[in-house]
Amino acid sequence: MLKPLAPFPDVNHPAALDAYGLAPVIDGHNDLAWTARQIAGYSVENLEKDSIFQTDIDKLGRGGVGAQFWSVYAPCDMTEPEAVQYTLEQIDYVYRMIERYPDTFEFARTGDDVRRIWSAGKVASLLGAEGGHSIGSSLGVLRMMARLGLRYMTLTHNDNTGWADSATDSRVHGGLTDFGREIVREMNRLGVLVDLSHVSVETMCDAVEASSAPVIFSHSSCSQLCGHPRNVPDDVMRLLAANGGVIMIAFVPMFLSAEYNEWFTGGRVGDRPAMTVDHLADHVEHARKVAGIDHIGLGSDYDGFDDFPDGMHDVSGFAVLIDRLAERGWSAEDLAKLMGNNVLRVLDETSVASLSNLS
Repeated sequence: MLKPLAPFPDVNHPAALDAYGLAPVIDGHNDLAWTARQIAGYSVENLEKDSIFQTDIDKLGRGGVGAQFWSVYAPCDMTEPEAVQYTLEQIDYVYRMIERYPDTFEFARTGDDVRRIWSAGKVASLLGAEGGHSIGSSLGVLRMMARLGLRYMTLTHNDNTGWADSATDSRVHGGLTDFGREIVREMNRLGVLVDLSHVSVETMCDAVEASSAPVIFSHSSCSQLCGHPRNVPDDVMRLLAANGGVIMIAFVPMFLSAEYNEWFTGGRVGDRPAMTVDHLADHVEHARKVAGIDHIGLGSDYDGFDDFPDGMHDVSGFAVLIDRLAERGWSAEDLAKLMGNNVLRVLDETSVASLSNLS
């Protein structure tokens, strides 16, 4: 049994307790770097406990988070040079946070890095760029960010790029352009995972077809249960499984409940609709049914939104979900696949490229 980050996660069910000894929680998406820019001037101080963020060291421990993809993000209304700058500044934030808290965080690129760091009781820290505009339409910038440790890139954010359609913008390209396919191939060569959260269904399908490596959804949920455009249809989840990839289920309420999404888009008028861990667990179980137990994970989006399911309003909430799934009958081994082992497999399959092809 490997050593989890202290304090031990807030779980009670025996299967949940056992699962935390089998795998780290690997969270696919956390926006701490962006929120630190917005409200703390990129300060890395006061992250030990009771911070102003949904994420701090104590909360990570109570949630049992053993590895984190830190999102590095620039708004879509930036010019391409500005987007590159914003992204580099957030990469710098993650590096400085790791340097400030060396007993808690350590930089990771590979699956073996994650295992080693987690077994030492630390949080393995990986980088994920949210939005293809972050590279400024430059393969050279992509290569340089890969050298800095970038491990995934979301092909779009809320707006289209010049080479890929977003889920929440007008259809312009019909998916990926030829240059978009070239970017996917270069990401494969570099070991930068192709992240399909935020992209249109056509872009999803084009990217799976173009990719020679497993793809991921870093923070998306299931269209069948909630028709939000950010969610993933069942037929795409089946393509994902054939590709060997992983869908990491998001905790964002608009993606989990059509009723909540209607309330939110209507200006939050009236009482907040019910939003519980069971809404999230339903999406996890639907993805398991469609994609299979080997192709699911967790991608919270903490510090990227101001509301989450009841009792899950910060990163300690992972423990709430794992306990509930155990109560629903999940075995420790299946929980461990969801928590981190599936993503570790994808990291293993792409780690050689991430270390050997950075040229």
